Amino acid sequence: MEKITTKGYGASGSLIGGKTLEPMEFERDQPKADELLIAVLYCGVCHSDLHQVNNDWKNTIYPCVPGHEIIGKVISTGPSVIRFKAGDIVGVGCMIDSCRTCAPCTEGEEQFCEGPHGQTMTYNGYWKPDPGYNTFGGYSSNIVAQEKFVMRIPENLDIKAAAPILCAGITTYSPLKRFGVKAGHKVGIIGIGGLGHMGIKIAKAMGASVTAITTSEEKRSAALELGADQVIVSTNQQEMESACAKYDFLLATIPYAFELNDYTPLLRRRGALVTVGLLGPYKSPTNNMEVAKLSTTVGGSLIGGTTETQEVLDFCAQHQILPDTEMIDIKDINSAFDKLKDEEVRFRYVIDMSTLGKQ
Repeated sequence: MEKITTKGYGASGSLIGGKTLEPMEFERDQPKADELLIAVLYCGVCHSDLHQVNNDWKNTIYPCVPGHEIIGKVISTGPSVIRFKAGDIVGVGCMIDSCRTCAPCTEGEEQFCEGPHGQTMTYNGYWKPDPGYNTFGGYSSNIVAQEKFVMRIPENLDIKAAAPILCAGITTYSPLKRFGVKAGHKVGIIGIGGLGHMGIKIAKAMGASVTAITTSEEKRSAALELGADQVIVSTNQQEMESACAKYDFLLATIPYAFELNDYTPLLRRRGALVTVGLLGPYKSPTNNMEVAKLSTTVGGSLIGGTTETQEVLDFCAQHQILPDTEMIDIKDINSAFDKLKDEEVRFRYVIDMSTLGKQ
């Protein structure tokens, strides 16, 4: 069967080694019976894209075409597809398929797929890499995804801004929901960037009293504008000490190694701290004395499955939550990566993929 020639932006090697994202063409397979071919309209720029392109996790397959926060329009569907039709506006997040038969998959938690290769990521191939298999993401003209991994976009969500819900939204929503955040809870969101700003909005909509915790005094006013009830600057020792044993739940969204033990003292008895931004070790081992004395929990969370991803889209539509975004042309992606690395974006870049046709 004839392949689909696709235009995109990708990297042939790590940007740290002097490479840049640049225009490239590659081929996609035609949709199978249960798959959709989707024209990419908008794609969010996630810190994970930067990590993956730079091979920070030592598993990158080149060429690497990033992008996993995708809003698009259905071009065509395979004959077995029943939920969508050509012309529908849809979303695709971090995964495009999985084994679909293991327990996590049948329970809508495909991010924990136990199949031979794990989940199929939107780019960079399988979760458990197969050197002979790669996938290419949303910095491209189109994408192919299995029906279950294609999300319905509520009509009242602005599609120009909604793309980051497919990663930043689900990544913060899933642990907040799983740990039962609700009215009366005190929640701290650590790190106020692409993930953190969504964490503030979602936790507030769940009814919690929300504190933004940031290293930057400059972000104090921005965090309050996002809806935080108060702000703590973590480099201010007095502010941190006054917050000890005050929080039911802490969500750490910092995307690089940080000192976990600076934050665990803020937890109340049987409180929990969950990390979502960091895929790697903390700067220091967990101080178990600090954790044990109030029986607190330290854990992590990995994106979310198809069930929760549709849930968070509907939740955001219900509560009129949208990411704070800045639209860019695809030609500006390298500059956007530099600003993302230097924490100069407020709070998520979204690529207008119609600009790809102008390259």
